[in-house]
Amino acid sequence: MKTQHSLIDLSQRPPRSFRVRLGNYVILARMLDKGRATLAKKNGEYKYNSGTDQHLVRFLGLDPEALLKELATGKGDGEILEWVQSHSKTPRAPWEIEAWSAFMEKRGPDSDAETLALFAEYVGQHSKIREDIKTWFDAIELDDYVSFGGKA
Repeated sequence: MKTQHSLIDLSQRPPRSFRVRLGNYVILARMLDKGRATLAKKNGEYKYNSGTDQHLVRFLGLDPEALLKELATGKGDGEILEWVQSHSKTPRAPWEIEAWSAFMEKRGPDSDAETLALFAEYVGQHSKIREDIKTWFDAIELDDYVSFGGKA
């Protein structure tokens, strides 16, 4: 029997977008893909519990190592979502989840010069002409697209 994580090979395709919502949480579905691929040693360049993943970890008060152990049991997204909700140290109301997810989707670089320069450099690795890349999610999706053969 194939386990859930043996099906994910992030050297062949990117994980799901940060925008894909699971339980109305952005980031979670992608974090699960990276966790499963990490367990299968097929995570490619992708890092489980990355800086962006850490926003969800902090929002919920989650233990990322405990989540990885739960993923290793082969549970599907629905079962993992139940686990996440019952193991969050900071349980959130539906309105908080919606507001946080909406904020994260629109989150761009902070307005300090250093962060703006970092964002511009990151986007510039893939395109010097794209003016539609405004948020971190936009930039990471562009990276995913270009990394697997797309043209910026």
